[in-house]
Amino acid sequence: MRRTDRLFDIIQILRDGKLHRAQDIAAQLEVSTRTIYRDMDTLVASGVPVQGERGVGYMITEAISLPPLNLTVAELEALNLGMAIVAEAADPDLKAAALSLADKVDAVLPTQTIADADQWKFAVYPFADAARGFTHMPTIRAAIRAKQKLRLVYTSKDARVTTRTIRPLHMEYWGRVWTLTAWCELRDAFRVFRVDLIQTAEALPELFVDEPGKTIADYTP
Repeated sequence: MRRTDRLFDIIQILRDGKLHRAQDIAAQLEVSTRTIYRDMDTLVASGVPVQGERGVGYMITEAISLPPLNLTVAELEALNLGMAIVAEAADPDLKAAALSLADKVDAVLPTQTIADADQWKFAVYPFADAARGFTHMPTIRAAIRAKQKLRLVYTSKDARVTTRTIRPLHMEYWGRVWTLTAWCELRDAFRVFRVDLIQTAEALPELFVDEPGKTIADYTP
């Protein structure tokens, strides 16, 4: 398992808000406890609100969620794309623009989430990975608002490619990687998809209505 995938899995484990011992996480992910300690240090440095200590346990104290209406669509995508470019180039003008956009994000995110723009350079995932999913975000956002089903072609972490029809429900931001929580009709269950692993996202003509057990309020990670 790649380290980036393992860090994502750790976040998923911690999302329930409960205290998790490092040794239990290590056993679940089949790595050493020392590895989990190092991973927790990385997550904290990335701005993920993890609290805890070695020998006691860890928990996420606040979900990282970017309010969708505080930035325009263009500003939000420019932030992500701008940061991706900065990771590949040393252009001082691009750096200044990226910091300006990061300040806007800081203004709407809880202070515990990302304290300041400087912490973004410690992000868990390289920008090149995150940038792969940006082209799908307008389609996904529009489908969430319209309650419109999507057909995804998705590559799992073990490189399996599947085609799924989903009910998109909610997007979240985890240290430079966006995730999409959805009801998956293929699995007949909730699934969380990494947006950067989506190959294609096609809006279907079929709309959906909220049904008990299939709404974001029913989702328990």
